[in-house]
Amino acid sequence: MAGFNSAVSMAASSPAIAPEKTRQTVRKPYPTYKIIVLNDDFNTFQHVVDCLTKYIPGMSGDQAWDLAHQIHNDGQAIVWTGPLEQAELYHSQLSRAGLTMAPLEQA
Repeated sequence: MAGFNSAVSMAASSPAIAPEKTRQTVRKPYPTYKIIVLNDDFNTFQHVVDCLTKYIPGMSGDQAWDLAHQIHNDGQAIVWTGPLEQAELYHSQLSRAGLTMAPLEQA
């Protein structure tokens, strides 16, 4: 046992070498997600406009009408882009209101 104790005491008395700290901080932006509304055969322009203005903060009626036309003409439109938690909320609200939604996509 003498060998064991001396090995333990040597290990305990040896200074630990800490990894060198770097002062450089890498800042990455949080990923953003896009909410895409798809065209369908059952939602009216007015319903799409009402939903967008109700659930997307800062959405004006004019913006909502432009997006409704884009959805109709192009088959889809990105109606909002931002952080994941908010995107999940708005996506869920629009979906529950009956709009046809694409899955959330990272922007």
